[in-house]
Amino acid sequence: MNITNDIITAFINTFYKNENKDLQELRAFAEAQHVPIILRDTEGLLLNLLRIKKPKKILEIGAAVGYSACCFAEGCDCRVVTIESSPQAFEIARNNIENMGFSDRVTVLSGDAREVLVKLAEEAEEAAKDDPEGGFDVVFIDAAKSHYKAFWDLAMPLCNDEAMIICDNVLMKGMTASDEYDPGKKYKTSIRKMREFIQYITDLPYADTCILPVGDGVSISVIDKGKNS
Repeated sequence: MNITNDIITAFINTFYKNENKDLQELRAFAEAQHVPIILRDTEGLLLNLLRIKKPKKILEIGAAVGYSACCFAEGCDCRVVTIESSPQAFEIARNNIENMGFSDRVTVLSGDAREVLVKLAEEAEEAAKDDPEGGFDVVFIDAAKSHYKAFWDLAMPLCNDEAMIICDNVLMKGMTASDEYDPGKKYKTSIRKMREFIQYITDLPYADTCILPVGDGVSISVIDKGKNS
């Protein structure tokens, strides 16, 4: 189920195109195998945002098979660091990134993002002495939904001022908006945590956030670190 309307989404998707044949094949594989990658309308939105933002470095939390990282690297000619917690998915992502020729622009790291982000922050603190603008211009969060707040807080020290933080799947097939989309009450904890996360980021004084019903719900936040002191 799409969170807007299946007919409208299908119509929008008729205009979708990615001219990279390798990415076309990877998307087809992921969709056939039900591997969670960014939806087609979400991809279109994000690529145009990145073209406007023109980031030099993107941090992605949740590599899956490496599709979105390669898509971002190609779409705006930037460097991408992506983190994957599943050892199996990490190997698949690394192989895909290498086979498609993106190894020079995409680095995939293995491990629990909460631990990896701490290490990256320690490295960034030392590197900032020589390059104060060496952080990330965009952060894309697309991993375990119940950990979004932790990912956000741990990624903040890695962000440059005026960075953009994008979170995918924040409406969770409509469940975030209404319990009626979870009739079996299977996802009560995840729903509660996502609602708390959305409230958290929309209340932050240093983040201007909007939530869009694109794909499975996308939040877009622009950071002003000057308001976080």
